[in-house]
Amino acid sequence: MDNRERRDLGMAYISDDTIMEEQKVCRKILQQLNTADRSDFETIGTIVKELFGKSENAFVNPPFYCDYGKHIEVGRNFFANYNCTIIDVAKVRIGDNCQMAPNVAIYTAGHPVHPFARNSMYEYGIEVTIGDNVWIGGNTVILPGVHIGSNTVIGAGSVVTKDIPDWVIAAGNPCKVIRKITEEDRRFYFKNQEFDPEAWEAVKDRTN
Repeated sequence: MDNRERRDLGMAYISDDTIMEEQKVCRKILQQLNTADRSDFETIGTIVKELFGKSENAFVNPPFYCDYGKHIEVGRNFFANYNCTIIDVAKVRIGDNCQMAPNVAIYTAGHPVHPFARNSMYEYGIEVTIGDNVWIGGNTVILPGVHIGSNTVIGAGSVVTKDIPDWVIAAGNPCKVIRKITEEDRRFYFKNQEFDPEAWEAVKDRTN
């Protein structure tokens, strides 16, 4: 079994020359993305589609970093703000209408804890999944194997080490559930500040 097969099965593997050849393909695409004219949204969108493959209305604000790109699956209307890093050794599956603030990092990769094993150059990748309608705050780090449920908000600066359920606000290091998101949250855009009547009508029109 070669190292690419081992990697894709979630087994311990070594980043040999065949692995690095795959990464070269991604790095060439990232070079185009991260040096594109920041005001040329159409070109950026085209490069993002090439990087992720199947995607609908996905957009990334450069700079953006990943290892393969092809291991990242994003749903409709995906948005990642500046300086997002996704180490996609294993699959990263992201649902529809997900937003990431600046400096979000998703890590599927890891190394053995004991230095005896770690110095062998073996590493691993464990899949990360994120549901629909998830907002991830700035400077959040998501670790290997984590699942984040749909309709959830992860507060800024969080380190997500364990699964987070649907319909909650969670934050902290380590990230923990703070409270459920309820119908009472629907009319507020920030803490106790409600949408004004004009904006509220627009919200209803845009989400129907």
